[in-house]
Amino acid sequence: MADEQAYQALTVATLAQRLGGVDAVARRVGGNPAEWQVREVGDGNLNLVFIVTGRLGSVVVKQALPYVRMVGESWPLPLYRAHFEYYALVRQASRAPGVAPEVFYFDKPQALIVMEYLHPHVILRRKLISGERVAKLGATLGEFCARTAFRGSELSMASPEKKADVGLFSGNVAIPAITESLVFTAPYYGAEMNHHTPELSPVVDELRRNARLKAKVQRLLMKFTANTETMLHGDLHSGSIMATDTSVRVIDPEFSQYGPMAFDLGMAVANFFMAYFSQPAHRSAAELEAYQTWILEVITACFTRFDEEFRHLWQTERTGILFPKALFEDQGNSADDACDALLEEIREDALAYCGIEMHRRVLSLAHNADFEEIEDTALRAQLEARNVLMGQTLIMESDAYCDLNALVALAEAYNQKVVL
Repeated sequence: MADEQAYQALTVATLAQRLGGVDAVARRVGGNPAEWQVREVGDGNLNLVFIVTGRLGSVVVKQALPYVRMVGESWPLPLYRAHFEYYALVRQASRAPGVAPEVFYFDKPQALIVMEYLHPHVILRRKLISGERVAKLGATLGEFCARTAFRGSELSMASPEKKADVGLFSGNVAIPAITESLVFTAPYYGAEMNHHTPELSPVVDELRRNARLKAKVQRLLMKFTANTETMLHGDLHSGSIMATDTSVRVIDPEFSQYGPMAFDLGMAVANFFMAYFSQPAHRSAAELEAYQTWILEVITACFTRFDEEFRHLWQTERTGILFPKALFEDQGNSADDACDALLEEIREDALAYCGIEMHRRVLSLAHNADFEEIEDTALRAQLEARNVLMGQTLIMESDAYCDLNALVALAEAYNQKVVL
């Protein structure tokens, strides 16, 4: 595809003709492009996504649209978000090998990426709703978050390289603005595109009257906007994770930017808590306790493995300007206490970001299927209320729940709470 060609959105009918001459695509798919099987699978909020299959294999083709797909052309969105997704995928492949899909081809003017087809992986959220388990799920995600957080920071990166990367990603303006609005702001007032389960209104009204809560959320937004500690995935939820029973992969980093180390970890854990609270609507009584216990084990494994891997990297890859060995080990001092303090700060902030995401997904624009697919709205509201109230506690008292036993006990207490 010629770089100077004007942007054109792909369709099932035009994709093979337009990409058949691209060697990186043709040699992986194989056969005559006219015989390729193309199906559109993009059911997300923003983009076109296709699976292309030929004689030799399959690839995924993802193309940005010049607007928010779930809303339409009334909400324009720049195509450059695909550029930053490509940059993020390349960096994730280096910083946390084997988790992000491999990129085969990138066309900047057409805002499209051709990448590895993850099969037989399915979206993790579907597996959680269906009551399926994934081996080492929490450990894999905790390790991914630790590696990307540490290796994307000046704990590891050379300062000029990291500052240049921050400058590059600072051009991704429109996508972070969505997070700043839909995640940190819209849930806490009657924003135009908000919606929630009607029976949840008493809880929502009380939440929005809580000035101390809103002030804390805005302080966390200040950290998010001003803190460029590391490169984030930026949207690490259960719909951005694909899995089999034994394999976990992370996709869709188009919300990538430099931000706080705690953010991705908090976002991922929030989605596990939402899966946990929604389970009474999806499981039989005989299955419920065991499956909810497993989800809590995933959450604790996520935090535990994050800490373990971060500490390992602290000892083996701390080569940046932060906490240099010249100040510690080279003078006979241990840096372990400094690492402990940093990890405690990360966990505290991660829990607060977790609480905000738990609010956003039931009060703002883009909701989770975990709750949305519960047809009984009274039951849905009851389960969402537990989620909202725990989220509020995590935001306001995150320092009290850094101990994982206390965190699990809090979730179990809210899981039994009758709110409405």
